[in-house]
Amino acid sequence: MNPDLDRLRPYPFERLRKLFEGVAPKSGLSPIVLSIGEPKHATPPFIRDALVAALPGLASYPATVGEPALRAAIAAWVARRFGLPALDPARDVLPVNGTREALFAFAQAVVDRGRGPGMPRVVMPNPFYQIYEGAALLAGAQPLLLPMTAANGWRMEFERVDDARWSSVQLVYVCSPGNPTGHVMTLADWRALFELSDRHGFVIAADECYSEIYFDEASPPLGALQAARLLGRAGAPRLVTFGSLSKRSSVPGMRSGYAAGDAALIAKFLLYRTYHGGAMSPPLQAASTAAWNDEAHVVDNRRRYREKFARAVPILQRSLPVQRPQAAFYLWIATPGDDQAFARRLYAEANVTVLPGSFLAREVDGVNPGRNFVRIALVDGEEQVADAAQRIAALTG
Repeated sequence: MNPDLDRLRPYPFERLRKLFEGVAPKSGLSPIVLSIGEPKHATPPFIRDALVAALPGLASYPATVGEPALRAAIAAWVARRFGLPALDPARDVLPVNGTREALFAFAQAVVDRGRGPGMPRVVMPNPFYQIYEGAALLAGAQPLLLPMTAANGWRMEFERVDDARWSSVQLVYVCSPGNPTGHVMTLADWRALFELSDRHGFVIAADECYSEIYFDEASPPLGALQAARLLGRAGAPRLVTFGSLSKRSSVPGMRSGYAAGDAALIAKFLLYRTYHGGAMSPPLQAASTAAWNDEAHVVDNRRRYREKFARAVPILQRSLPVQRPQAAFYLWIATPGDDQAFARRLYAEANVTVLPGSFLAREVDGVNPGRNFVRIALVDGEEQVADAAQRIAALTG
């Protein structure tokens, strides 16, 4: 077996199950699960209808490159959303089976184990989406984690890395809006990262799966390709962005998304995926095309998240230091004491499941930046979210 498999850590939700072993939630309270970022909103009917209408496509093998209609829909949406010139559907975008699969596979395609002395490095935020770490380890690279804390404004401090370490970096993962903090990278952040990429030659993988969950319709979060254009970086050199329908369109079970950016990198990634077996099912391609071509359901989806934040945040603020994030659907809340004990108590006494922040981070220089925080995903219905907030406030008040 691949010995790098032994370097993988247990997934956060496996750790959560172990944390709750032997705990029986108080009877009489219905369970409310806010630990996993899985949208609970109903899938829009027109997406389901498109899927069903395309079922005869199951009789054909799909091409990894995707159907022209899907690539055209993705290219058009990316250009509209991020204010870009028209993208070439044949060169600039690639359908993928969700950002999780694609973000993992991308590291396998990018990392060159034989380049330079020593082990290659992959930079990522801390706390982080654990797929970044697993992707780096199985590509034969060493994760280099940049702590994101309240003290540094929840940003990746690229200046913490010296030139000697940057020289071995081959890939940088960024997530904006961030999971779990909801932080959005600024144009200045992107300028600094692009300048480092120019100097050291590393590739940037921008995870933007939360880009369509925000609060002000007039001010969507800045995207990586948008920042590249604003900074005059024609062709987005060494940059690939990853977007998803899961959160945007409430279809997590479709596992549908895209990669877009540097055409040379997209071509190499397509080559890798042709062997990897990354083709999307024809009915899912048809349903995805319909989803990318419609924006009304996305606007309504955002409205529902805004309403949940509007109800939950004031309740939680009675007893906890809660602030609405810049974007995404998480609350990242400092806990009164140990985060794991807090999550276990909420489960036992309120039948509310949240995720300890320490499960989403790694210890660096003796400090786990997720410790004594919890992540709460406002993914359930409005009444359930409000009920959970009342239960949490009652326990912590």
